[in-house]
Amino acid sequence: MLTARILTGVTLLAACLAAIFLLPNHWWAALTLAVFVRAAWEWGELAGYGRAARWGYCAVVLVSAVAIYAASEAGSVVAPHVELEIVVYALASAFWILLAPIWLARRWQTRLPVRAAAAGWIVLVPAWLAMARLQLDPAQLLHLLGIVWLADTAAFLAGRTWGRRKLAPAISPGKTWEGVAGAIVAVAVYYVVLSRFTSAGSWAAGWGGAMVFAGVTAASIVGDLFESWVKRRAGVKDSGALLPGHGGILDRIDGLTASMPLAALVTRYLG
Repeated sequence: MLTARILTGVTLLAACLAAIFLLPNHWWAALTLAVFVRAAWEWGELAGYGRAARWGYCAVVLVSAVAIYAASEAGSVVAPHVELEIVVYALASAFWILLAPIWLARRWQTRLPVRAAAAGWIVLVPAWLAMARLQLDPAQLLHLLGIVWLADTAAFLAGRTWGRRKLAPAISPGKTWEGVAGAIVAVAVYYVVLSRFTSAGSWAAGWGGAMVFAGVTAASIVGDLFESWVKRRAGVKDSGALLPGHGGILDRIDGLTASMPLAALVTRYLG
């Protein structure tokens, strides 16, 4: 299992890096949309939808995502000086910052059809849009993805080595406060390296940069916990079996779904 996990992880990382830097933006958007539509299929299964309903849900996610992307490309606004793209990011960020923690604290049901559909949409579509638009600056996207990847890896290693105090045992028994501490330390070092010794850009510097790194890290942890709760309510360990050693697509993008809309929103104004 560990060998399969490592091989799959290395393959996915290499493919992702190549796509980020080599694909034109529209091709990158199409490729990642296919990934997120597959994630929508997994979400529908976790929500308890039948096969026909899952196909319908994937179609809704696909069509709405393409429509929002096209409108964003055209510079559509919902009010003077307020772009549709910004509204989508803001709504998703509000969900992850305000509603998702309450959802987890109160352990709300996730298999009610309408609630599951709405939650799945806000989980998937804004994150895909953010990923698609951020790739216009490949280096910046890679730096932002690096926060999530590093936090996830450091949390896993620190939790496995020193983990004692459970973070949320009723939601995800394997996660610990020591893992969270490991993620914070690793991301803090990453922030110092990027802000002091690279030309990552003004978004990664100063207090503004520190807030971006902290916010993305925190959001990725909430996203991980939220998907864990959805899986727990569905009575499964993984969202799927597509990726050997890793489970499904949702298992690999849970941290990104929560963090990328926030990253896109904040870096839009920090430059």
